[in-house]
Parts: sequence; C-alpha cells; structure tokens
Amino acid sequence: MFALVDCNSFYASCERVFRPDLEKRPVVVLSNNDGCVVALSKEAKSLGIKMCDPWFKIKKDYKQQGGIAFSSNYELYADISSRIMDILEQLAPRIEIYSIDEAFLDLSGIDSCVNLDAFGHQCLMTIKKWTGMPVSVGIGPTKTLAKVASYGAKKYPQTKGVVDLSSKERQKKLLKLMPVEEVWGVGRKLHQHLNKIGVTNAYQLAQLDLNYIRKRFNVVLAKTARELRGEVCIDLEEQPSTKKQIVVSRTFSRRVTDLNLLNEAVSDYAARAAVKLRREKQTCKLLSVFIRTNPFRKQDTQHREIFSVPFILPTNDSRDLIKAAREGMSQIFRKDLQYNKAGIMLSDFYDEGVYQLDLFNPQERKELDKNLMGLIDKVNTTNLGPITFLAQGIKKEWSMKREMQSPRYTTNWNDLLKVN
Repeated sequence: MFALVDCNSFYASCERVFRPDLEKRPVVVLSNNDGCVVALSKEAKSLGIKMCDPWFKIKKDYKQQGGIAFSSNYELYADISSRIMDILEQLAPRIEIYSIDEAFLDLSGIDSCVNLDAFGHQCLMTIKKWTGMPVSVGIGPTKTLAKVASYGAKKYPQTKGVVDLSSKERQKKLLKLMPVEEVWGVGRKLHQHLNKIGVTNAYQLAQLDLNYIRKRFNVVLAKTARELRGEVCIDLEEQPSTKKQIVVSRTFSRRVTDLNLLNEAVSDYAARAAVKLRREKQTCKLLSVFIRTNPFRKQDTQHREIFSVPFILPTNDSRDLIKAAREGMSQIFRKDLQYNKAGIMLSDFYDEGVYQLDLFNPQERKELDKNLMGLIDKVNTTNLGPITFLAQGIKKEWSMKREMQSPRYTTNWNDLLKVN
C-alpha cells in the first residue's frame, strides 16, 4: 500500500501559517517580478481567479473584493516543505519526495498495526499541529491509485481530507467519478485523444485493452492503466535521479543595457548553480550563458543568443563557473540593446572525483579548493552568512521585483515573528 501526502494550495497555505487573519480571505502568490498568479487559495478560485492570470489585469478588481497578494517567498516555502518531509520520515518507513508539496509513503507493514484510514488522519493532524499546514492524504495499492485517492480527498469535503482505496468497490466508485484528464500522467493532448475514443473517466481507461493502448498510444499509458487496476508498475524512488542539467535564469525587474550589470547577473546565477551542483555531488564540463531581449516589445531590436564555455577538467568551483559565465557574456553582449532576461546552464556532468587527469593541469590545489567551497556552503546555511563573491554584485539593480514578499519567518533571525 502507498499513501500520497499532498499539501493543499501549498504556497498560499505557507503564507497563512503566520497570518491567521488570512484564514478565510482570498490569497494569491505571484511569479518572479510579480508577473502572474502561480498559486491561489480556494477562496481566490471562487472569485474567478485562474493560474497564470496576469497580475496587472486582475489587481484592481481582486483587491476590491478583499483579496491579498504575495510575491514568491521561496526560502519560506522550501523550509516549510523540508519540515513536512522530516515529519513524514518519522511516520513511515520509506518515503519518496515527489515535489516540494507532495510525497509518497510506503505503508508496507503499517496496515497490520493500524487502520490505514486512521493512519491517514494521524498524518494530517500531525502535520497540521507541528507546521500549521493543511494536507490531503490518499491511500491505495499503487502510486497511481494513491493519486486517485488524493484527488478524492481534495474534491469531496465529506472525506475530511483522507481517502483509503483499499477496497475494490471504493476504487471502482471513485474511478468512475474521476475525469480522465485528472489521472496522473494524462496530459491535455492525451486526454483529448482518449475522449475521441469514448474514454472520459479513469474507470474507462482502466478497462481498455492493454495491447490496444500500447499500439494506439504508448507503453507509459499502458502502465497507468495497469496501476489503475491495482497492479504495481511504478515503485517508490527513495533516491531522486541525478540531474542532467542545471539551469538558473531570471527575468530582470527592468530592461538592462549595461554589460557590467549583465555580468553581475550571470555571475550570481553561476554561483547559485554551483551550490546546486555541489549539493548533487556532481561536477560539470560545460557552462552555457544566454541572454534575450523582450520578445513582446516588437518595437525593440530583438536579440537572443547562447554561448558555451567548456572546461578542461570538470568542476563545481563557484570561481570557475563565474569566470566562464562572464567570458560567455562578453561574447554575446551587444551594445544599445535592452535585455530583459539572462541565464546560465550547466551540463556534461561527472561524479565528484571521477574524471580523466590532464598532464598539463596539476591537481595540487584541488583538495584545498573543494574544502573552501565546502566551508562557504556550510557558513551560508547558518546565520553567519551569506558569503558571496564580489562579482555577484552588491546592490543588484537588475534583481527581480518582489514588492509584496512576506518575511522569511523560519530562515532569518531578523524576520522572526514578534508576538505582543
């Protein structure tokens, strides 16, 4: 048996944890530069707000109806997610962190000790009590059926946030109620094709002939159908697969024409990517830097370009990546153009310590460099940091706009909640 624990309206709920006055008010969270809606509460949905609605279009009416908006506060969201995953690791023998707000739990053996419905409510109440976050719990004999159960837990309030699909009869009933487009792995185009052959709900998909699905669609959909029948085809992945690429890019808060500011931006992105690369215990042999003007401003001269810088030896040293990013930027920058986005991409990964030695590049400093990067990363996880490179800039005039960002309640001493 598997359980899927899914946080309800995750970003919006994170904002409510320290703001109980927002409990029944519409809440939306905006994308980088406060561009469009990327998360919303059910109260905001009831006002007709939709994902990706541009903020400048809905701002006036939304505020008149009592709604409140927040800029994205990624530090807060990541920390609350980490706390929830720590709780789940205490409650289940094995877990798979599927996304920032979802995790699968292996319930093998738990059903012999406790009723699974009761276990689901225990998860829900423990997370609510310890973090203040509302979650839904779906339980089923496969991961796909656990996803189906989670859909039911969110869709139907009478379930009180927990659905257990141990019973074949309950599985059949919910599958008939669930639109096929809500099935895990069935995208927009695929559901349109399924509708054309008369498959409109999850139960009909489960009943399709598997050979027909393989020939007409693909093996992946056939696995989904088997999972809907209760056959385990997708096991728990306790270790996330190694990344093939790391991309860090941002849209600027204003149009940038100065090479120095662009160098600051890509240096900052390279340093961020280096931290992610070291966290994966990987090194890379290729860094690509790219820039673009605003494609929606047809009156402007358009330019977008990418330039790749190879390394002789694979590296995850921030200094190497920053230097390469600045070299790449100098190759693609054009004067008198108004750039609105830049980014870097790391690729061609190797495990740390696994690479072909080079006769003309001595490695005496390799261990010292590794220790230095490790020390910087360690300091930056404490309140002593941050340690940054001067190349990343100080004022960061190009940085994205987050005018409505809430305090980082759990990750910054200066933002700790003050209670009278």
